[in-house]
Amino acid sequence: MLRSWLFTPANHPRRVAKALSLDVDVVLIDLEDACADAEKDAARGAVQDALQGPRRGRGYVRVNALPTGRTEGDLDALVGFGLDGVMLPKIECGEDLRTVDSMIAELERVRGLPEGTVDLVPLIETGLALADVRSIVHGCGRVRRFAFGSGDFCLDMGLSPGPDEIELLPFRAQLMLAARAERLEPPIDCAWLTVDDVEGMVRAAQRSRALGFQGKLCIHPDQVPVVHAAFFPSKAELQKAGNIVAAFETAEGGGSAAIKVDGVLVDYPIYYQAQRLLAEARRAANAGRG
Repeated sequence: MLRSWLFTPANHPRRVAKALSLDVDVVLIDLEDACADAEKDAARGAVQDALQGPRRGRGYVRVNALPTGRTEGDLDALVGFGLDGVMLPKIECGEDLRTVDSMIAELERVRGLPEGTVDLVPLIETGLALADVRSIVHGCGRVRRFAFGSGDFCLDMGLSPGPDEIELLPFRAQLMLAARAERLEPPIDCAWLTVDDVEGMVRAAQRSRALGFQGKLCIHPDQVPVVHAAFFPSKAELQKAGNIVAAFETAEGGGSAAIKVDGVLVDYPIYYQAQRLLAEARRAANAGRG
């Protein structure tokens, strides 16, 4: 699971280098909104250099949207130079996604990379994209997951979310359902935009995990450890899961598959969920991500 996705502007090399040195799962170098138009072309070379330098996590780039005419140039400058993945903004139809998929595939072929080396992450950030998300991502093997961009989404939909973001709940549920229906990984949730509200960020990250997302976009380095903490099971959760697994396996050995553990009914779905939580915690700990 890729929990933390930290944006950093492509035209600030020092900030890019700093981001790549942090304990973050994915650094999202931003050639789109965070990069001034006059500096986009020049920033490509700096991004290429940064991706080939030292880093701790994966290196992804948010390229410019297809209507800008810059997407192909962005990809040409980056595919084959340490790029792990591409985030594609303003995507609203499957044809556009497959156009970018073909661009990447051709660059992989020309530059001797195995097909599918570069991930492609559609950013769902309009009502039209959300309404059509399944057809957008369907059949594109390069897409393993997609992400939710709430800033443009709220602008498009005329939404003004409150501190608990209740207004976004139905749309998040639609994204989760679409990802499951298309057999994709859980999506990446939108960023918490009020950087100084640490308590709000904690609640937002916990909410994202509770809804089933695998990670969250971050717009400041201080948000990364908050996301990591929220997306790793607490000691209490691990203890509860361990109790469930031990008690259920003992009961199952005696012929029972429905028991009470700490006053809660446990059957196979609850047992499997506890097993999964423990397995995910072990994998994260083995990877040094706990």
